[in-house]
Amino acid sequence: MPNESIEPIYQARYRHGVDEKRRVQVPAKWRPAEEGTQFALILWPHNGQADACLLVLPPTAFNDLVLKIKSMPFAAKNAEALRRFLGEKSDRVQLDKAGRICLPDWMASGVGIKDEAILIGMFDRFQIWSPSRYEETRPAVDAVAVDAFSLI
Repeated sequence: MPNESIEPIYQARYRHGVDEKRRVQVPAKWRPAEEGTQFALILWPHNGQADACLLVLPPTAFNDLVLKIKSMPFAAKNAEALRRFLGEKSDRVQLDKAGRICLPDWMASGVGIKDEAILIGMFDRFQIWSPSRYEETRPAVDAVAVDAFSLI
């Protein structure tokens, strides 16, 4: 069997500083083996709040999303809105040699990230939050978490 590129599994919560160039460290366990990997960043809504956090998709998850979008009927109203939303509110960033990604200014300010960020693993993707917004969302997530276990 040929060697296949296996993306990391994103688990746990990390709190990292964000430097003056808006670079944030990706945990070593989360870094892919290939240098120069690009991640897709999407301004992501949460619990009724637009642009609550940054959703970070590694290459495989991003490719899956693009395939889903391409398969949607071109003229469907909701599909057009989703294409426009995701196209406008997303960008791709490259992991540097030090294991950091640079958050575009418009994205960092959009989600309230300044000098610290919280990274939340979601197994096949992760989120980046401002610490204050993350803490604001905890009660809503905790409220549905017990019932959410019925999905597995």
